[in-house]
Amino acid sequence: MAKHNETGKRGEEIAESLLREKGFTILETNWRHKRLEVDLIAKDGNVLVFVEVKTRSYDYFGKPEEFVDKKKERHLARAAAEYMRQTGHEWAIRFDVVSVLLKNENAWEVEHIRDAFFPGIEI
Repeated sequence: MAKHNETGKRGEEIAESLLREKGFTILETNWRHKRLEVDLIAKDGNVLVFVEVKTRSYDYFGKPEEFVDKKKERHLARAAAEYMRQTGHEWAIRFDVVSVLLKNENAWEVEHIRDAFFPGIEI
């Protein structure tokens, strides 16, 4: 497996563990529909949460969460709409980002950003 793929996989494991510790129920990991993907789909109480995990091994060019751009937000929104269509989901949703900065194998910084964006509203 390529180094960047290993980094991403490790970040997703850390994010999933963090969310479980916070009481989230993980419903899906790496959920895919055609070319769309959501890293984690979880429930936080009655809210369905679509989670993008951004992992980097350094922050020279910015924090990991700064790499969730408008294009990625649109892809996540499309994936969320498809997931809701497939599952019949009709209650509250939210889009979160988990940012993971890996310092080494056993040390990292992690930040959970709730309501990181709301699709469809351009500022």
